[in-house]
Amino acid sequence: MVTRRTLLTAAGAAVAGAALGPGAARADATIVIDPAADYGAWEGWGTSLAWWANVFGDRDDFADLFFTTGTVTYNGTALPGLGLNIARYNLGACGWNSVGGERMVASPNIPRFKQIEGFWQDWNNADPASSAWNWDADANQRAALVKATRRGAVSELFANSPMWWMCLNHNPSGAADGGNNLQPWNYRQHAAHLAATARQAEDRWGVSFATVDPFNEPSSDWWRADGKQEGCHVDAGIQRTIIAHLRAELDQRGLSNIVVSASDETGYDLARTTWNSFDAQTRALVGQVNVHGYQGSGGRRDLLHSEVRAAGKKLWNSETGDSDGTGLTTARNLCLDFRWLRPTAWCYWQVMDPSAGWAAIHYDPTTLRAGAVQTKYYVLAQFTRHIRPGMRVLPTGVDNAVAAYDPAGRRLVIVAVNTGAAQALTFDLSHFGQVTGGADGQVPRWVTLTSGAGDRYTRYLDTRVDGKSVRVPFAAGSVQTLQVDGVVE
Repeated sequence: MVTRRTLLTAAGAAVAGAALGPGAARADATIVIDPAADYGAWEGWGTSLAWWANVFGDRDDFADLFFTTGTVTYNGTALPGLGLNIARYNLGACGWNSVGGERMVASPNIPRFKQIEGFWQDWNNADPASSAWNWDADANQRAALVKATRRGAVSELFANSPMWWMCLNHNPSGAADGGNNLQPWNYRQHAAHLAATARQAEDRWGVSFATVDPFNEPSSDWWRADGKQEGCHVDAGIQRTIIAHLRAELDQRGLSNIVVSASDETGYDLARTTWNSFDAQTRALVGQVNVHGYQGSGGRRDLLHSEVRAAGKKLWNSETGDSDGTGLTTARNLCLDFRWLRPTAWCYWQVMDPSAGWAAIHYDPTTLRAGAVQTKYYVLAQFTRHIRPGMRVLPTGVDNAVAAYDPAGRRLVIVAVNTGAAQALTFDLSHFGQVTGGADGQVPRWVTLTSGAGDRYTRYLDTRVDGKSVRVPFAAGSVQTLQVDGVVE
C-alpha cells in the first residue's frame, strides 16, 4: 500500500538524514577498498512487472529500456538502458466471471490497471487443461515477461493475493479487518495455481521461473477490503503450510529445479520475525529468503543477513521503493543494503508508476499515457549498468559507497553517494596488486546530480589513477560511478 510504504520510507529517510547531516560542511574523506574480503557474486537487478506491465507490457521500447544496456530513444531522447536482468511476474488474483452465481468482490478504491487477472477462474475443475483455466488472461504482463526473458532476464513468480474465489470474502484486496483472508480449504489450491502457472510458463511461454514466492508482505496488516491494490494477510503459521504445499505441487509437476522463496515481508525486522518462526522443516523447503526494503534506513539489516546466511540461504531484496523522485533516498538506502544486508540481488518495485516520486518513468493513472523520465531513472543507471551479474561485491567500510570487481575483466567499479555538502572522496586501492586505469591511467566516471538540474548520467574522462588511488570531487547531492580498469588482485 503506497500510503503505508511512503510513511515507512519517510521515517527511514529522516533517520538517515539525521545520521549523515545533509547540508553540513564535511571534510574530504578516504575510502579503502580491500579485495581480501568478499561479499560474494552479484546476481543482478530487477523489477516487478505487475501494474506497469499490465499497461505497457506489449511495448518493445520499454523492454529495451529496462532489460538491456543499449541506448534507447524514448520521447525523442536517447536514454541508457538500465540493464535489469530479473523480472518478477505477479500472478493475478482477479477475475470477472461468475462461478455458481458468485463473483469477485472488488474494493471500491482499486484502479483497473492494478487488477491483475488470474488463470484459475473456476474452482470446479483443478485441471489446467480444462476450460476452468484461462491461459489467455493477463496478456500484457505475460508479454513483458516474455520480452524480458528474450533479453536475458531470469524470472521469479509471486502472488499479491490468492485468486478471489479462494478468499473468505471473495475480495482479493484483503479482509475487512486486515486479518487472514485465505480460506483454509484453499491453502493447497493457492500453491497449485502457482505451480500450474510455472509449468505453463515453461511449456508454452518459453519462461523458466528460477524461484516462486507465494506471498507479498503477508504479515503486514494493511491488506483490507477497501485497499488500493491486491493483497492478503497470511500469518506465519499458515505460511508454513502453504510453503509445504508449494514444494509438493512443484515437485509433482516435474519442477523440482524451481526454488521456493519466501516471504517477501515488508521490512528487515519483520522478515527476521517470520524467518525465526519457521521450524527446521519449513526452512529446509525455502531456498531463498526475500525481503522488502520499506524500513528505509532503519531496521537490522545486519542481523537478517547473518541469520539467513547462517542457515545457508540466499538473500534478495526483492522489492523496494520510495517517494523521493530525485533518487537520492534510493541511492542512500541501496548503499546501506550493500553494506549491511548484503543481498545477492536487488529489485525496484515498479520502474513505471503513476506517482512521479515512486517512478523511474512516470505515467498518467487516468489516461495511462507514459510520461516524464525522473531523475531516479538516472540514479538507478549509475548502479545497474555498471555492477553486473557475476561481479564480486567488495566491502568499502562506509555507508555511502559500493564496490564490485570483475577479476576476468580486471575492472573495479565504485558507486558513491554524497548526501551532504560538496567534498572530495579519495578511493584507496593500495590493497590491490596492480592499478593502472585505462589508457594514460584514465578512469571514466558517470555523474548524476539529484538536485533537479545538471548532470544526468553524464560521462566524464577527466580523472586518472594516481599511484593506487583515485581522488574525485563530489557535488552536493550527487551520485558517481567510477570504472577503474587494469586492476589486479
